Amino acid sequence: MIKRDLLEAIKPFLKRKEYIAIIGPRQSGKTTLSQAVFKNKPYVLLETPDLLGYAQTDPRGFLNDYPEGAILDEIQKAPELMSYIMGIVDKRKEAGLYILTGSQNVLLLKTVKQSLAGRVGVLDLLPLSIYELPVDSRKDYQNLIFNGGYPKIWSDSLNPTDTLRSYNRTYLDRDIKDIIDIRNLTIFQTFLKACASRVGTALNLTSIGNDTGVSHTTITEWLSVLQTTNAVYLLPSYSDNRNKALIKSPRIYFYDTGLACYLLGILSKQVLSRDPLYGKLFESLVVSEALKYFYNQGLDAPVSFYREKNGFEIDLIIEVNRELILVEIKSSMTFGTDWTENLETFDSKTKKPIKGRFIIYGGEEAHTVRKVKVLPLRELRQIFN
Repeated sequence: MIKRDLLEAIKPFLKRKEYIAIIGPRQSGKTTLSQAVFKNKPYVLLETPDLLGYAQTDPRGFLNDYPEGAILDEIQKAPELMSYIMGIVDKRKEAGLYILTGSQNVLLLKTVKQSLAGRVGVLDLLPLSIYELPVDSRKDYQNLIFNGGYPKIWSDSLNPTDTLRSYNRTYLDRDIKDIIDIRNLTIFQTFLKACASRVGTALNLTSIGNDTGVSHTTITEWLSVLQTTNAVYLLPSYSDNRNKALIKSPRIYFYDTGLACYLLGILSKQVLSRDPLYGKLFESLVVSEALKYFYNQGLDAPVSFYREKNGFEIDLIIEVNRELILVEIKSSMTFGTDWTENLETFDSKTKKPIKGRFIIYGGEEAHTVRKVKVLPLRELRQIFN
C-alpha cells in the first residue's frame, strides 16, 4: 500500500467522532486506506446487489450483523441506514464505530448533515499527491501530469490510457447514472471533453453549451455533477469588494490531470510536452496539489485566483490566518525576468498582509529574485512552510 498523507488526519477524529466519512473520487484509494486503518472492522461494499437490497429492506437486521461497527463503502447507495446508525451510536457512544466512504460528495454530505451532524468527521481523499510518490518520480513533470494520481496506475505500473479509459466508462455507467438521468451518455462524454479543453480557463457556460449542443441550464446541472463526483474543481475568484474590475467567473480545473489528458486524447507524455494545453495542465497539477495539501490535513482549502479585466492576474492565492500567499505558475523550464512583476506589485490590490510570493515553474533550480522565491514543481510544498 502507498502510504497516504491523510492517515495523520484520521487519528484526531478517532478520539472524538462517532463516525468517520471518507469521500473522494472513485478509485482514489478510500477502500484501501479504510481497511489499512481499521483492520478489525468488517468491510461491506454497498454496491453489491444482495447486500444493498438487504440494507434497504431491513436496515435493522443488516446493522445487527455488525455489532462492533463496520466500514460501509458507497454509503450513499443506502441512505436509509443513516438514521438507524444514529440510534445505535446514541446508545453506544463509542468513537470510530462506523467508517463511511463514498464517491459522491454532495449526496453523502447531505445525508450526513441530516442524520449525523456534529458527530461525523468528514475527510476528503483525492488521488495521490506528488509527495505520496517516490522521490525519483517527482522529477519527470510530464510523467506526473500524464499518469495522474490514481493509486493503481503507480502501484501496479499500469498504462494510464488503458486504465483511465476503463475508469471513464465506469464513472459514466455508475456515478453519473446514479445522480442524474442522462439518456445520451455520448453527449455527456462530449461535455466532459469540452471541459477538459478549457482546463485552467474562466468558466464560460455558453461556450461549453455551444460545443455540446445543450442548454445553459443543462450545462450548469452537469457541472454540478462533475463537482459532486470530484472530477472537476472550480477555483473561485479572489473576493475583494473594493475592486469592481475583477473577473468573477471561477476557473475550471481537473482534480486529476491524467483524466484530463485522456479526455483530450493525449496518448503519451511525449505528445503532452508539445500540446498547446501543456501549460494549463501544469497549472492544474499545481492547483490540485494545493487542494491535497489542505484536504490531507482534514482542512478546507482557502484558495482562489485573482484576475482583473485589464489582464493583471495572480494564478493562485492561498489565505491562511488572514495572510496571503501569492503563487504564479509557469510550465517553462527557463525563468523569465518578467514573471515576478505582478507578484511584486500586488500590495496595492489588498489591505491584507502578504506572507510570501512564489513562482512554481518547470525548471530545476530554486532561487530568489528580490521578494519572490522561484521553486521547481517538485519543491512546491515549500510555499506552505
